[in-house]
Amino acid sequence: MELNEYQKKARETALYPRLGNNFIYPALGLAGETGEVVEKIKKLMRNDGVETPDKVTEEKRAEIVKEMGDVLWYLSQLASELGVEFNDIAEKNIEKLSSRKERGTLHSEGDNR
Repeated sequence: MELNEYQKKARETALYPRLGNNFIYPALGLAGETGEVVEKIKKLMRNDGVETPDKVTEEKRAEIVKEMGDVLWYLSQLASELGVEFNDIAEKNIEKLSSRKERGTLHSEGDNR
């Protein structure tokens, strides 16, 4: 599935206050769902002693993927609220990273390196 197609289909499922004029709600949801992804990974380490991806069971991997999907959904809503297409975000990110790689600044600090 293409990124813009996902964004459009995800938008059809969006129901939250002031839809179309509310970037705060999806930003907060993004933070919460990201936390859920990290929490599942933390529990793998704490409860199961898992520290490498090859040790993650299919069941646990499926749970993480489900939460990652929620992260993607909220990110797409935030992009929609800001009037930005997912494809543009992806393209600009690759351009930024490629430029940093060419200039040898991938491991540096700061937003505008």
